[in-house]
Amino acid sequence: MTTTLISTRLSSVVSRAPVIERDDGAFVISAGMLADVFGLSVDEVRTSMREARITSSSEIGVGEDAGRWRLTFHYRDRACRFIVDGDGRVLSRATFSIRAGVASRKGCTSF
Repeated sequence: MTTTLISTRLSSVVSRAPVIERDDGAFVISAGMLADVFGLSVDEVRTSMREARITSSSEIGVGEDAGRWRLTFHYRDRACRFIVDGDGRVLSRATFSIRAGVASRKGCTSF
């Protein structure tokens, strides 16, 4: 199993292009992008990340999904999932409700 890290650069700049940056193999998402998704301010995202109230996981694609990553962010009873390619281009984005307890799961697996 290959481990892929998610890093969060807590900047307030949100690119108009749906791209999640890569930095030395890690994915870097702006705090502004997560703020938009979860209806928070950038400062609330920063605080929530530091206090582990926003958590994340990454999954590396295998088989027909090779070359893609699934990045999932959890906050309270909500989640947002980005499917990105190797250049960080967002191929799809979904937000959905989650059950209690699911948000605490972290890790890296394959899909």
